[in-house]
Amino acid sequence: MPKKNTGGAGGGANKGAKDEGSSKGKGKLKAATHVKVRHILCEKHGKVMEALALIQGGARFDKVAEQYSEDKAKAGGSLGWMVRGSMVGPFQEAAFQLTPSSCDQPIYTNPPVKTAHGYHIIMVEGRK
Repeated sequence: MPKKNTGGAGGGANKGAKDEGSSKGKGKLKAATHVKVRHILCEKHGKVMEALALIQGGARFDKVAEQYSEDKAKAGGSLGWMVRGSMVGPFQEAAFQLTPSSCDQPIYTNPPVKTAHGYHIIMVEGRK
């Protein structure tokens, strides 16, 4: 029993440090059935790469989504809470691997995710 407590406390401290340094947020995450998602969707690869460059330069995710996204632009790219199984395969796979973050310091997919709808830059604001 003491091993579990010691391991759990150490694992939690290391996990936080690992996630903060990860550009894709691919640390160990608790299982979730829902994610609160924002995305920037562009049909053209060149356009999504322009949006990606702005985010990498420090622009807020929601503001870039308003300017570049071809879906949900007025909502800052917000799709709200999405349940596992309701998203297209590559989008869902990427969304559930991301660590939650905020629009001013987003953890996002890089490179963008390609689906039948186009190219997506995805970020997750919450998991449950």
